[in-house]
Amino acid sequence: MPEKKLEVKDLRVTFKTDHGLVQAVRDISFDLYEGETLCIVGESGSGKSVTSKTIMQILANNAIIEKGSIIYEGENLLDISEDEFYKIRGHKIGMIFQDPLSSLNPIVRIGHQITEATLINANKLKQRYQDLISKELIEYKNVIAHRDINVKKEKDNYFLIDANLKKDVEKGIISKAEANKKLKEAKVQMKANIAKFDLELKEKSPALKEALKKRKAEAKVEVKEYKEKIYREHDEKIKKINEEYYDHSSEEYKKAIEEANVDLINKTKITKAVARQRAIDIMKEVGIPMPERRFRQYPFEFSGGMRQRIVIAIALTANPDVLICDEPTTALDVTIQAQILELINKIKKERGLSCIFITHDLGVVANMADRVAVMYAGKIVEYGTAREIFYDPRHPYTWALLSSIPDVDSKEKLDAIPGTPPDMIYPPKGDAFAARNKYAMNIDFEAQPPLFKVTDTHYAATWLLHPDAPKVEMPKIVSERIKNSLSKGGISNE
Repeated sequence: MPEKKLEVKDLRVTFKTDHGLVQAVRDISFDLYEGETLCIVGESGSGKSVTSKTIMQILANNAIIEKGSIIYEGENLLDISEDEFYKIRGHKIGMIFQDPLSSLNPIVRIGHQITEATLINANKLKQRYQDLISKELIEYKNVIAHRDINVKKEKDNYFLIDANLKKDVEKGIISKAEANKKLKEAKVQMKANIAKFDLELKEKSPALKEALKKRKAEAKVEVKEYKEKIYREHDEKIKKINEEYYDHSSEEYKKAIEEANVDLINKTKITKAVARQRAIDIMKEVGIPMPERRFRQYPFEFSGGMRQRIVIAIALTANPDVLICDEPTTALDVTIQAQILELINKIKKERGLSCIFITHDLGVVANMADRVAVMYAGKIVEYGTAREIFYDPRHPYTWALLSSIPDVDSKEKLDAIPGTPPDMIYPPKGDAFAARNKYAMNIDFEAQPPLFKVTDTHYAATWLLHPDAPKVEMPKIVSERIKNSLSKGGISNE
């Protein structure tokens, strides 16, 4: 069984707006395994990009992570400090965004943008010092972050209670006086909890701060000794070269001295020349022709496909082991889309990456996915291997998505999904897809369906899978379109 690289459990994300609370992601769970590509597919507004931004911790300030966990290397990414996340974001979990033009600075040369992250950490002695104090620094910062995160949770929870009580008053469920009483109780509880978090911080932080101070002093000594050692070794090497070469004006002598100096520099910092060569190598890897010349060009001098290759190159500079691709081919034409998808697949295999690929295009999914999660209205409504989702779909929404795949061989009219997605400020009581589902039953409007198990790897949230539900066959247009389109798309039914 492959190693589990990422585990998302019961994630719920809400946004505060002037019109109310938008429930963008509602209790979703999924895993990502080593070396696989998990495709998250669904219409715009289904919660795909919010999920990826939550993993990367780049949500807008009005976001509330109500509950859930994102486990990476044994840690919950929602509970760690920004200092620790700095070592993860970009370095271990990379991301490619959907619009390459807005991802690049239009007035900065491409080469500088690719080498920027490398040159920020160019001082190897400083980086060595940071690595030596990393454990104590992260422990200290995480204690502070734990307090701040819990305080934010308490304030967000109070905000949610207030919003829900106002709704209950409007609906006539409780009186305004009762709502005010409950809100006062919630405020008292919030203040008590915050006081408890402050006390915990006050008790734990002094010892951790002292340990950090001590480790910093030790680290400075260790770095100083290391620096003295490499300079001493350099001096000994130069002395040996001077003794070996009688003619100090010879090319061999000059070359030996230059190599010794370069070796010293490489031990203390990453030079611009080294960073430039790394960037050129990555530009070659992502298929950019004449990288030496194009290194000095600006984003406007590149086509859309080439800009996307640059964005991929930037994501690869830190050599991450998880790559999140948020609709990276949306702004590109079909021919360039195919090239970018082929490139991502190639890099994934060569580097052993695990990928989360977000898209609304099932044609893209057919070429990329090992497993697929179908999202609608902030929930995962179907989850399974690519073969199961494409050849044995069970949710009516998945049927609707599959029936909208363009097919030049079919004489059937291209199907569109009727209606519009629900307003997630007021999510439906039952199945969110019920109003657009011609197979909907009364229960679909009353209760949300659980994820019914189809196989050990295949689940679907539809009441049609309940033992008492009437038997409904997959529409013929869906089966025919699957047969015609996917036989050409790379997914076998074996």
